[in-house]
Amino acid sequence: MSIEVVQFTSLQAYQPVFDRMRDFTLQRSETSSDAIWLMQHEPVFTQGQAGLPEHVIAPGNIPVVQSDRGGQVTYHGPGQLMIYTLCDLKRLNIGIKQFVDTLQQSVIDLLAHYGIKGRTQCKAPGVYVNDAKICSLGLRVRRGYTYHGLSLNVGMDLEPFTRINPCGFTQLAMTQITNFQPGVTLESVMQNIVSLLQPRLRRHHHE
Repeated sequence: MSIEVVQFTSLQAYQPVFDRMRDFTLQRSETSSDAIWLMQHEPVFTQGQAGLPEHVIAPGNIPVVQSDRGGQVTYHGPGQLMIYTLCDLKRLNIGIKQFVDTLQQSVIDLLAHYGIKGRTQCKAPGVYVNDAKICSLGLRVRRGYTYHGLSLNVGMDLEPFTRINPCGFTQLAMTQITNFQPGVTLESVMQNIVSLLQPRLRRHHHE
C-alpha cells in the first residue's frame, strides 16, 4: 500500500485542515492509503486535548484553536513545517511508541543532514537541540489510525512562543534550523523529511 504525499504550497488556515484530517480518519477503512500532508499554517495557537488554559499567557491577535491531539498549547506559523501523518498502525504492524520513535528519529536524521545534533528527552516528546526545542510532536489515535503529527521549526518568527508556555513548560526555549544553518529553505527540508520518513513507514508495511 502506497503512502500518499501531499504538499500544500500556500499558507493554510488551521481549522479547515484539522477538520479535514479528522474527517479523513473517521471515514477511512483498511483499504485507504496512508498519507503525509506537508504545509505551513497561518499564525495560530493550538491547544491540546487536555491543554490547560493557564499556559496561554498573552495570545494577542493570534487565534487560539482547540484541537484533539495530545499535549498542551503550541504555536504554528509561516516558516514552520507541519508534517501530518495519517497512518494505519495495524497495517504498519507497530504500536504508538514505535511510531513516535520513527517520527522523532527521522527528524534527528534530518537535522544531522544539516550538521545539527538533535536528541529526544524522556520527559517530553519532540526533538531538542541542546536544551531548546526544535520540533514538537502531538498525535491522536482513533480506531488504530493516527492523525496530527510533527511541527518542525525551520525559519520562522519565534516570538509568539513567548506568549505561551510551549507544551506546558514555563522555561522551555525554542529554536529552529536557520539559527544553525541560515541558508536552509523550507522546501529543501520538506523534500528531505519525505525522503527519510516515507521509506521508513513503507518498510513497516511489508513486515
